[in-house]
Amino acid sequence: MAIKDRLRNLYARLPIVRELQQIRDAAVETRADVRRLASKELIEFQEFTVMREPRYRDPKRLLSHAHQIFSQNGEDGMIAEIFRRIGAPAQTFLEIGAGDGLENNTTALLAQGWRGWWIDAEHSTVASFASRFREAIANRQLVALESSVTAETIAATLERLRVGVEFDLLSLDIDRNTYWVWSAMTAVKPRVAVIEYNAAFPPDVDWKVEYRADKYWDKTSYFGASLKALELLGRKLGYSLVGCDFIGVNAFFVRADLCGDKFAEPFTAENHYEPPRYGMIARQGHRAGFSDT
Repeated sequence: MAIKDRLRNLYARLPIVRELQQIRDAAVETRADVRRLASKELIEFQEFTVMREPRYRDPKRLLSHAHQIFSQNGEDGMIAEIFRRIGAPAQTFLEIGAGDGLENNTTALLAQGWRGWWIDAEHSTVASFASRFREAIANRQLVALESSVTAETIAATLERLRVGVEFDLLSLDIDRNTYWVWSAMTAVKPRVAVIEYNAAFPPDVDWKVEYRADKYWDKTSYFGASLKALELLGRKLGYSLVGCDFIGVNAFFVRADLCGDKFAEPFTAENHYEPPRYGMIARQGHRAGFSDT
């Protein structure tokens, strides 16, 4: 059965998915849920575009597998396809910047029986998913932590959570300092990493924001790192860049020892870059600006 069909069937088979759907239906008037509904139309447009564009017809590319359950830009389907190719022996995840749990890269995995850790800095956000996912937290399928991670604190945070060295998926999206926190995560070796990139920079530009542990995203284009910078960092950490989502938000990395010939080479920013298409979804995107004040 195709990955997309298997993902769609989750709604019919898994109680936690039905619960989450009820939550989403009840809150459909909120801005976040309106955005999620608009994202369904985005995925349909994306699939149409990918089918027509020769670049995406390479079966080793990931974009044709994009599919939406709880992710923002079709990451659910792309993540599923990666693990179909390389396997997920532990079925474990770590998401840093997990949001409220209704729109992130690992809720679909949680719904399929995976276990893992969610970290988020916002008190209201953590309180929200702690309430919504009470059962998963109570049985230790999900461990939730309110914490503002930095390059200096991330190692101790993961040790405190007993994350271990190897798990299946890391999703990292903390806006401004994403590059620097990933660079400090040398003690862990997840099989796959999904990392936010700054698509405002062309694929051949190696750029990253100045590191300031006390600074947060100011909603301008001054944040994170270019795809080239992340490609080079990933290589140092032992990872290969294997794709990006259609909107130009997340980059997908697979541990180099697991890649084989399963993904589209070369594993470079020039090959896998997707430009910023923020305007295609129902949100503001990043304001024009380049400030560190």
